[in-house]
Amino acid sequence: MNDKLLALLEQDCTLSTEQLAALCDRSEEEIRAAIEELEEQHVILGYHAAVDWARTDREDVTALIEVQVMPQRGRGFDRVAERIWQFDEVESLYLMSGSYDLACIVTGKTLREVARFVSEHLSALEDVTGTATHFILKRYKDKHVIYETKTVQEEGFVFS
Repeated sequence: MNDKLLALLEQDCTLSTEQLAALCDRSEEEIRAAIEELEEQHVILGYHAAVDWARTDREDVTALIEVQVMPQRGRGFDRVAERIWQFDEVESLYLMSGSYDLACIVTGKTLREVARFVSEHLSALEDVTGTATHFILKRYKDKHVIYETKTVQEEGFVFS
């Protein structure tokens, strides 16, 4: 039941315990108890709304930053990752396989603010050996949520 319950909550955390109970074929009491236990076990870490900030007046810039680091003996990448995730600008941080070690999602008010964060804070960390910044220009889909609902249709043009 927990997998189905978690999937439902991840898709829409506003579902009531009554709705969750019906969808999981359980009682509301069982659902409440399961949610409480999952929260205590830190399986459920929080509840979030998916917001399309591009449709608001808020102006910001998001970047994916590839980070190369020198892992620490006995601690691997955890020590440097912990230092990085403590910055307020960092939204997400992932350990990666491939040509770089960490993927860091950063948001700032301007391109300059993100660049300053990378040069003054991220690149300045002792164990960081390189970075590459990629600015996100438009979100189409994020965590299973499609951001652009209008379909773009090609217009027919007549040239004479």
